Order: sequence, then structure tokens, then C-alpha cells
Amino acid sequence: MSASTPATPKSPVSFLPFARPAIDEETIAGVAEVLRSGWITSGPQVKAFEAKLSEYAGGRPVRAFNSGTGTMEIALRIAGVGPGHEVITTPLSWVATANVVLEVGARPVFVDIDPVTRNLDPDRIEAAITSATRAIIPVDLAGLPVDRDRLYAIAKRHQLRVIEDAAQSFGSSWQGRRIGAFGDFVSFSFHANKNITTAEGGCLVLNDEREAGLAEQYRLQGVVRTGYDGMEVDLVGGKFNLTDVAARIGLGQLPHLDLVTARRRELARAYLEAFDTPLVRDLGLRLPVADFANSNWHMFQIVLPEERLTIRRAEVMARMHAAGIGTGVHYPAMHLFAVYRRLGWQEGAFPHAEYAGRNILTLPLFPALTRADVARVVTTLLEILAAHQKQKV
Repeated sequence: MSASTPATPKSPVSFLPFARPAIDEETIAGVAEVLRSGWITSGPQVKAFEAKLSEYAGGRPVRAFNSGTGTMEIALRIAGVGPGHEVITTPLSWVATANVVLEVGARPVFVDIDPVTRNLDPDRIEAAITSATRAIIPVDLAGLPVDRDRLYAIAKRHQLRVIEDAAQSFGSSWQGRRIGAFGDFVSFSFHANKNITTAEGGCLVLNDEREAGLAEQYRLQGVVRTGYDGMEVDLVGGKFNLTDVAARIGLGQLPHLDLVTARRRELARAYLEAFDTPLVRDLGLRLPVADFANSNWHMFQIVLPEERLTIRRAEVMARMHAAGIGTGVHYPAMHLFAVYRRLGWQEGAFPHAEYAGRNILTLPLFPALTRADVARVVTTLLEILAAHQKQKV
């Protein structure tokens, strides 16, 4: 982060959103330079951004895309996943995680979450593997990494590819190794609410130059160019390329990553300290795992105790909003969406994910937040919950 960044940030607005990107003036000026250059689509800025991302990923090849959704679709295609195949994943994620499986003609197979980590439960994966299974897509919810040791042991035992949906875990690590610097395919998102943003965009970490070449083909209509006028298309691609405008934002964001991660961890500690109250324990309010070694704390999420409250999440959110505090839902249990119900998934199939999906609540967390803001959020929330706590019989 630049030397001009204040040591104790101040909240930019009285209303606290659950997320807020921070773009410094140097980056804004850099974007203006790109706009004036006349080259605003994929070009030198994308190449420079990919080089920095590869450096971050320990030298592995990285290709930038216009979303962290396209990255997963392309990873599945490179892995040869298609009609007749199955892909195991979590029901508690942004719906894109499973939609990309449908996009390549395969079937998503959901596995319930661990109620503590809220990630895919490794104990349940092997029971879901069939002769049609080709891959696993784990999700690092809120930036907390799935157990990579257990995950890859299962994948190796069953000869499965792994497409890590690390959309939320840029800056996270596992056992001292950066997420992205090891493993199979790793997909990152740089959406506006992520810790590092390009406004919209993402990148895919690959295993070798052959896969990187395929990723380049798939992201731009399957085209391969040679010389001044040579062009060939031998596979069907799409339109997934990142612009130089977006890449320049990313180049401005990357140097801030370590300080951003440290700041988010500091604020997460403040939240956990503020939630250390008798009321929280009495209610059974579920807090996130206190992991300050691996998680980048992309989000701070609680799970409301629906059985001990007289109001539901929507009303809690409305009351928080009325108090000037934004909240979010990340995420409903996706197997209950109509498109997945039509594939046969039903309520009751994954009780842990369904409970979380009904009750999970994302609280404000971004670098400009202050400890006073955290105290305000927690005090307001606990006042609402205390006023609507069911009386014990």
C-alpha cells in the first residue's frame, strides 16, 4: 500500500455497506493513461497483469479472464469434462460454481458442508464419487481454505481433476503456501467486492504451457494466429478476454494485497472480540472459524440461530439497514433453486447447507472500516437479536 495510505482509515460514508472497493489515485490516473493510449481491450496491460499474477503463483502459468466464472468453465473444458460426466461441489456458494458444470453439459453433484467451516465436507466426498465423476470443485467460502491435503488425497486416489473455486481466497494460504501456488486448476475472481479487484474479471492458474495455450484459445473464440495474417480455429471458444482497462486496475491493486489482508484480519479479530458476550453464547450465534494464518477474511459471516429468534433474517437485515448498516447473503443453498430442483435435488438433502443458506449473514468488512464501525455493527445487531429472542420455557 502506498505511503500516503492513512494508518487508521476512516469510513468514507455514514452508511456502512458490507463491502467497498478501494482504488487509489495512482491507479485511477493509470486507467486514464490506458484510455488515452487508444488500446483499451486486451493488450500490454493484460500481459503485464498476467506476469505479475504468475509471479504471485510461484511461476505457474496464469491467464486473465473477464470473470471468475469463465475461468471455471474453461478449466472444465481443458480437463475434458462434458456430457455424461459428474462434478462434485458444494451447495453453499454463488450459483456460478454449479452453473459452469451445466454449461459444459455435465451434472453437478452436491455434497453437504461442514457446519463449522461452512466449506465442502471432506468426509462426505468419497461417498458421492461414481464411475461418471471427473472432477471436484471446492469453494473457499469467505476466504477460508478447504483442507487441501485431504482434498488432493481424495482426488489422487480416484484420479479426479480439481478446479479450485478460489474466487474468495486471493491472499489466503494453506500450511504456509499461497493458494494458487500449488494444486491443479485454481480460479480467482477480481469482482468489485473481492479483496483485490479489476471491477470485473478473474484469472486461471494452470499446470503447464499446453493448458495455458488452450485457455487462450477458449477465451477468444478458439482462434490461433500465426504471422501477420494466419488464423485457424480448431475448437469452439467464447468471449472471455479481460480488457487493458481492467488489467490496469488490477496492476494498481496487487501491491496492496499484503496490507489489505493484514487489515482485514485485524478487523476480523475486532469482530470476534466484540462478539465475545454472554448473549452471543446464550443465543448460540455461530461465528466464523478464527483462522488468522490461512484465511484472507474476504467476508465476516455469522449464522443466525433461527430456532431461538422470533424474526427471520430478512427482518434482521431490514432493521440493520434502517440503522445505516448494510448486510448481505452469501449464499442461499443453490440446490433449492428451480433449475437444480428440476435435476432432482430436494429440500432436506443437505441440512447443514440449508440451515446456513437460510441464516447466514454477511457483515461489513473492508479496509476503510474502523474498530468503532465494528463496535457499531455488533452493538446494533445484538440489540436487534436481544429484542427478538425467544423466551426459554
